[in-house]
Amino acid sequence: MNRHVHILLSTQFLTAFADNALLFTAVAMAMHQPHPNAWYLPAIQAAFLVAYVLMAPWVGPYADSRPKASVLTSANVVKAAGAVMMLAGIDPLIAYAVVGMGAAVYAPAKYGILPELVSSDELVRANSWIEGSTILAILAGSVAGGKIADASIPLALVTVLALYVASGLAALFIRRTAPTLTEWPPVLSNFKRLTTTLLADSKARLATFGVSLFWGSAAVLRVVLAAWAPLVLGMHDSADVAVLMVYVAIGVALGAVAAPRIIPLAYLRRARLAAYAMGACVVVLGNAHGIETTRAALVLVGLFGGLFMVPMNAALQDIGHRSIGSGAVISVQHFFENLAMVVGTALYSVAAAAGASPVGALVALGALVVTVTLAVSLHLPRLAPLPELAEPVEEGES
Repeated sequence: MNRHVHILLSTQFLTAFADNALLFTAVAMAMHQPHPNAWYLPAIQAAFLVAYVLMAPWVGPYADSRPKASVLTSANVVKAAGAVMMLAGIDPLIAYAVVGMGAAVYAPAKYGILPELVSSDELVRANSWIEGSTILAILAGSVAGGKIADASIPLALVTVLALYVASGLAALFIRRTAPTLTEWPPVLSNFKRLTTTLLADSKARLATFGVSLFWGSAAVLRVVLAAWAPLVLGMHDSADVAVLMVYVAIGVALGAVAAPRIIPLAYLRRARLAAYAMGACVVVLGNAHGIETTRAALVLVGLFGGLFMVPMNAALQDIGHRSIGSGAVISVQHFFENLAMVVGTALYSVAAAAGASPVGALVALGALVVTVTLAVSLHLPRLAPLPELAEPVEEGES
């Protein structure tokens, strides 16, 4: 890997660390209120994600029409503005929504710059380093943000602001590359055409619904745990709640390693079995009472989630590369993923405001995962294997 990729990894780690530290700072702010509203935490998460959905048709062309390193810097400026707003006392719902706008701009530039920095032979390895850096940042940022915020919320916000500034400055040292888009297409009609083309393929529909189901469920699980842990486990520090998500990440990592052997692309529909198991484990989690049972259930949720999500994601990227293009499929994929997350967290926010129990919410989430997976499986035609794969798809799968 050349030094520009190393700088990109640093930029990505710092900004992702700050995103998650800021989220758990907002969690700490809500938990430290005398009478916290149950709907507030999922609403904060939804506010961050809305920008991904609304801005999806525009952020791809914007990233391609400018040097992507400059886009990374400008995105961090927007995120820093959101942190300043929160530090100034503006409602975290509004401030974190601004941070979400910066994150929506950042995402396509982060992925799109890699082919401009490395050869095609190194592209897969570069992507794996980016994903590894992101996962590490999510875990470290969540835990560190919660611990710092429990000690001092102003210190946590200043730390987040400094991280955004450092990430933006680091991006200035990434090699400037020429814009790949000189004239913007009709944005909305072009996005609609790309989406229609991708979803015309039955395997792409399965993969799109699959990754959206995974990320939607993960977003809801994250916010429900913030209400469930104090009620069931007696955890009242945001750092302790953040640590619970580490067990999910450990499971996802294990599932990601095992997925290529257990669910190769030619047998993509096997992934539905992992989705059923993931839903069942969420139901078990909802009925857990001790910390050890909780940890085991969270690891299993992550394990089966990784087995489910990784082959779905790989299939979608492969199909997109051979049809609408790798960059375009990322924008469409992110649109559906974040739409699922927004809808999921918004529904839970409404349910929590109406007095729904976090325990019941987890059981309902697990049942929903199983039901949606079954519905999608039953209504999809038998899938043919990808052209370059020799193995046949299993007979008789539904």
